[in-house]
Amino acid sequence: MNRREFIASAGLAAGSLALPARVAAQVGPDLRTSAILDSARAEMNRSAAQLWRRDIVGVADFAAHSAYPRFHVANLESGTVRSFRVAHGAGSDPEHDGWLKWFSNVPGSNATSRGSYITWEWYAGKYGTSVRLGGLDPDNSNAFDRAIVMHSAEYATQAHLDHWGKLGRSNGCFAFSPDDFYEILAQLSGGRLIFADRLGFI
Repeated sequence: MNRREFIASAGLAAGSLALPARVAAQVGPDLRTSAILDSARAEMNRSAAQLWRRDIVGVADFAAHSAYPRFHVANLESGTVRSFRVAHGAGSDPEHDGWLKWFSNVPGSNATSRGSYITWEWYAGKYGTSVRLGGLDPDNSNAFDRAIVMHSAEYATQAHLDHWGKLGRSNGCFAFSPDDFYEILAQLSGGRLIFADRLGFI
């Protein structure tokens, strides 16, 4: 290589180093995902002093029919959301048509309660591994005494939905398909927040 060729090739190499590669445009979350993340972040901030972990929040949108994935696991660090089906309480849906009609905090009501919950310890219950919950608001202050927990149930499976067009009903607990429950368990255990209300994300 002669001197002129060497200088030309060196210039090309320097130019390629000096110009940064074009960065692909980042696509943000869709409007529904953004709304779920915003709700999760607001409720986490409201209850932050009572939580042990603040990275992931479960958001149950009981405005949706039980056939829809209406329990959202919102990762506030990654900005992602995973959605699952969850059953509501029989006392909140006496017609058993899949729609939650009202909330209740009254012992013996078998109804779902609105509000913020903290996840406590695992235990072996009627439905296998379950997670105790503590109510953080006046609307769900009886959660522990009412034994409102997270657990799996066959009446929350895809097979049940395919047959009946809706999930079964709990006694007010957050009941999930066994296929989904252990992912939810891993994501939300250990002092994290669950928030439940009629939110209308769908």
